[in-house]
Amino acid sequence: MKKWNFKVKSNVQEIIKKLDATLGSVNGFVFNIDNGKNDSVTFKVRKRGLYAFYLMFINKVIVNGNILKTETENETNIEISFTQYFLWKLIIFTHIFLGFGFLIAIISKIDSNAFMYITGGILLVVGIVLWITVQNKFKKDVQEYKTLISRILKS
Repeated sequence: MKKWNFKVKSNVQEIIKKLDATLGSVNGFVFNIDNGKNDSVTFKVRKRGLYAFYLMFINKVIVNGNILKTETENETNIEISFTQYFLWKLIIFTHIFLGFGFLIAIISKIDSNAFMYITGGILLVVGIVLWITVQNKFKKDVQEYKTLISRILKS
């Protein structure tokens, strides 16, 4: 999870209108707003998918935000956290644990078949490669969301 905090020279309602106009359902995003207590507004942004099998590939980043009114007039604090989609973490760790499981079975002499070496090694390598690839894609997607949100709020 990555956090991003900044201040905007605008009031809460203007920020909500800008975000909703740009990230609304028309532009392929799901934008949910929840008016909380203590003059704070929370929001959640994620990309919307049209097909069930496509959801995992486009929802790699979920954006959770909190808009807080400050003491100063026309100034607002915005706290945004970026989290990785749960299914990606599950797939990566499943591959890594299965690979380690096969390799531990080989080391403990439960089964010393050549197929077990190959299967364990492949699962471990696939898990590590997926982990590195998804982390790099996550960093790139977070940067894209940051530039998108900063453009929206500066306009």
